[in-house]
Amino acid sequence: MKNENVYLKEINWPEFGLASPIIYPEAEEIENRICKCREMMEQRNLTHLVVYGDREHFANLMYLAHFDPRFEEALLIIGREGGPLMLVGNECVGHLTVSPLYNAGKLRYERYQPFSLISQPRDESRGLTEILREEGINNDSRVGCIGWKYYSDIEFADYKKAIEIPSFIVDNLRSICGYDNVLNASDILMSPAYGLKSVLSAFEIAHFEFVNVMASEGLKNLFENFRVGITDFELIAEHHYTGYPLGCHTGIKSSGNQHIGLSSPVGAIIKKGEPCSTGIAYWGSNICRAGWVAENESDLPEYAREYVQNFAAPYFYACAQWYENMKIGTKGKVFRELIDKLLPFDDFGVYLNPGHLIHFDEWVSSPIYKDSEDEIRSGMYLQVDIIPRSKKYFSSRMEDGIVIADEKLKNELKEQYPDTYNRCMARRAFMIEELGINLPEEILPLSNIPAIVPPFFLNSKKILSLKP
Repeated sequence: MKNENVYLKEINWPEFGLASPIIYPEAEEIENRICKCREMMEQRNLTHLVVYGDREHFANLMYLAHFDPRFEEALLIIGREGGPLMLVGNECVGHLTVSPLYNAGKLRYERYQPFSLISQPRDESRGLTEILREEGINNDSRVGCIGWKYYSDIEFADYKKAIEIPSFIVDNLRSICGYDNVLNASDILMSPAYGLKSVLSAFEIAHFEFVNVMASEGLKNLFENFRVGITDFELIAEHHYTGYPLGCHTGIKSSGNQHIGLSSPVGAIIKKGEPCSTGIAYWGSNICRAGWVAENESDLPEYAREYVQNFAAPYFYACAQWYENMKIGTKGKVFRELIDKLLPFDDFGVYLNPGHLIHFDEWVSSPIYKDSEDEIRSGMYLQVDIIPRSKKYFSSRMEDGIVIADEKLKNELKEQYPDTYNRCMARRAFMIEELGINLPEEILPLSNIPAIVPPFFLNSKKILSLKP
C-alpha cells in the first residue's frame, strides 16, 4: 500500500489570524429560513410544522429560531402565516432573549410546564391539545413533525409516519388530526439533496468559520504543547476550551482508553510510542487529528514502523484526491467509490460515509454513500471526516470543515464578510502551494490548520504533503 506521491516536509504551521465572534443572526435571516419552510410546507400540503428540541437535539430549533433549550425540551409551532409559537418550560422562559426573532417581537411563546424538570411547578399551563387547537390544528390539518432524524423504506415500510419525537406530542396531534395526517418532516431541513440546512448563507459561512477557527486554534495549541508524562486531562486542557457550547464530547484516546470508541479523557498518562487521537467540536465544527506519540518512526513499536509509507501517506493521498474531486455537480457516489478504491477496506476500514454535512449538529446527513446520485451543491458545508482504522497502524485524520461556494455565494461572502473571505483565500493558497493539493475553485477551507496532518505528535512541524 505504499504511496510514492506523498512525503514528509518540515514547516512552521501557518498563521491565518483569528476570527471575530459572529454569533447572532439578524431576525431577517431567520425569517427567510421560516419562509423557505413555508414554501416546502405548501409543496407538501402541510398546514403546520411542529419542531421539537431538547438539550441533545437542539440544532433544528437553533436554525429556525436561534434558540436552544437548556435543561428542558421545547416545541416550535409554525403555521402557514403569522408569528411562530415556542413552547418552553419554566427555566427556558428567561433564555428566550437569546433569539433575535423573539427580540424583534416575531416569536410568540407560552410556558408549557410539562417541559420543565420533575418536581418544578406544574400549575400554570394549558393542556397541549388546547394549545395545538388554538394554533389552528384541527381535523382538517396535516402536520409535519421535525425532530432530529427521518427514515426510509430500509427501516420502515410506512416510513413517513415513523416519528422520533416524544409520543405524547405525536399522540396529541394524531388525536386531533388523525393518524395519517401527522408525518415525519425532518427531511425538510436535513436531507442532503434538498434540506434547507444542507446549504449555507453568507452569514452561516462566517459564523461557522468563527467556530472552526476557535476549534482549530485550540488543536494547534495542543500540538505546540504536546508532551509525554502528563495525564490526558492535562493534555486536553491545551485545547484552551473557551466555554462556547460543544457539538459533541471532547475526545482523546491515549494509553488508557484505546479500546473505547468515542472516549473522553480518563486520566491516563500520555506515553511515547503509543497512538493518540484528539479533537474538539464547538457547535458547527469538529477539528480532529490522529497519529502516534512519537518524534519519528523509530519511536513506534516495531510492527508499526512503516506507518507513514503504508498507512498515513496513502490516507493523505486519498484525502487529497477527495478534495480534488469536490466540485459542484459531482455525485456523492464518486467519493464513496474513490475512497473504497484508494483505501481498501481490509487495510483501512473506512466504514462510515467519507464526508458528511455539518451544521449546528455535528452530523446532519451526507450526500456521500454507496450509489448516491445526490450532487454536490453550492452552499454545502462538509466535514472532511474520512476515518481509517487499523489494528496495526491505528489511524490518521484530516478532519476539518469546508464550504462549497459558487461565484455568487463567494461574492456575497466577500462583500458581507471580507475578513472571512480573505482568510479562506489564504488557506486555499496554503493548501495549493504548500501541500500540493489541486484545490477546486469552489472550496472554502474554514479551519486554521487546513489539511495539516502530522503523523508524529512530538514532531508536529513534520507534516504530510504531495510531492511537487
